[in-house]
Amino acid sequence: DPLLARTVNRRAHLIEGLRTLMVAMESIGMDTRDYRSLLITEEGLSFGLFDSDVMSRLMEDWLAGLKSFGANRGPDLLFNLLLFLAILFLFRLLSRQARRLVQAGLDRSKADLSQLLKSTVVSLTGGLVMILGILVALSQIGLSVGPMLAGLGIAGFIVGFALQDTLGNFASGAMILIYRPFDVDDFVEITGASGLVKKMNLVSTTITTFDNQTLVVPNSKIWGDVIKNATHQKLRRVDLEFGIGYQDDIPRAERILAEVAADHELVLDTPETNVKVHSLGDSSVNLILRPWVKTKDYWTVYWDLTREVKLRFDREGVSIPFPQRDVHLFRPESLGSE
Repeated sequence: DPLLARTVNRRAHLIEGLRTLMVAMESIGMDTRDYRSLLITEEGLSFGLFDSDVMSRLMEDWLAGLKSFGANRGPDLLFNLLLFLAILFLFRLLSRQARRLVQAGLDRSKADLSQLLKSTVVSLTGGLVMILGILVALSQIGLSVGPMLAGLGIAGFIVGFALQDTLGNFASGAMILIYRPFDVDDFVEITGASGLVKKMNLVSTTITTFDNQTLVVPNSKIWGDVIKNATHQKLRRVDLEFGIGYQDDIPRAERILAEVAADHELVLDTPETNVKVHSLGDSSVNLILRPWVKTKDYWTVYWDLTREVKLRFDREGVSIPFPQRDVHLFRPESLGSE
């Protein structure tokens, strides 16, 4: 811009003229502190202009300006600050109340919603109320919200580009939210980890193992791998295998297995329990026992049946052989004397 260039050049010439005038005044012993203050104000502090009297005068001018600003605008600023804080406090209370109302509504709802979806809806509700409160508070103190929103959009784009991995976890969390492969309190095996799901959000999933270790797994690792949910179905089949000796009575062993399963109160009548000869092993005839139970009773039935079958086999003389080998020794014939 030619006009701006001319203005800048004229200002530079005026400052240079003032500097020349100061040199002439100092040569005849005149006081140049006021001119030094003006130069520092216009050019900034430099070593050649430094003087304790000049700095004192500048500090006095700044303090006087600050006092004048405080006297003229101080009450308004204080009122706006108090109003800003009061609006934020009010909307914080409204945010908590909104979260409670939404949580209560979701708990009473008969819709089959996952815990992740419920927590996400509750968090979004509280967050939206607080964002609204911040916008209202900023508008009340005279700040323009439109340019700020535009700036936040640009900043959000930059931050999003820098946090691609986090956004990947967020996208994976959204997929888990939609397809619901597991929920809180489900027993899962994912990415080499297994345990009970204790907490879920859109970024990570917290799992507690049976030995009480806490694992925090990023959602992108979960969604990109095989997910095994052992408690998603209401019914599960307990797969048990028992070996008996080749000399033992197979029908008797089958009867014992069927009776043990039928006598357990947690084993379901339907689907029907399956008892079959499964395979002929190296040292045993292997039979399978496959009863159906409610998912929550799986391990109780598994351990009870294993114990009871061993006790019944012992009482009725059915052996459970351990691996063994038949070794035949051959004595080589004498080679005779030479």
